[in-house]
Amino acid sequence: MLVAQILKSKPEAPVVTILPGATVAAAAELLSARRIGAVIVSEDGKRPVGILSERDIVRELGKRGQGCMADLVSALMTRNLVTCTASDAAETVLTQMTEGRFRHMPVMAGEEMTGIISIGDVVKARLAELAMERDALEGMIKGS
Repeated sequence: MLVAQILKSKPEAPVVTILPGATVAAAAELLSARRIGAVIVSEDGKRPVGILSERDIVRELGKRGQGCMADLVSALMTRNLVTCTASDAAETVLTQMTEGRFRHMPVMAGEEMTGIISIGDVVKARLAELAMERDALEGMIKGS
């Protein structure tokens, strides 16, 4: 299964982004309101410069307390993004996410972001794929 197939199974919506100059408090509000685990940091909504996850915020809260909420998103975001393309295999993406211990990956076409996938999206797609394989094998065994 390819990343493109996973994106097609998701509701079509623009990727949620936030400006690097926004506060961490604003990012936390956005994450909560949208019920998402990470937000892409971008100046123009197309070219990512980083990603900020709920884990990043919680980690900093644990270290410094609520004072970090006034920090800029650019101070806490992960700058070295790991990205994928629509033509990448879901299994490869799942391995990258598992080994890198992160849960969200921007999907790129050249320099522009076309979507985002989460580890949950990839696992759900993989489970559906395994169920189809199981059903096909059962059909062959039962002769139907």
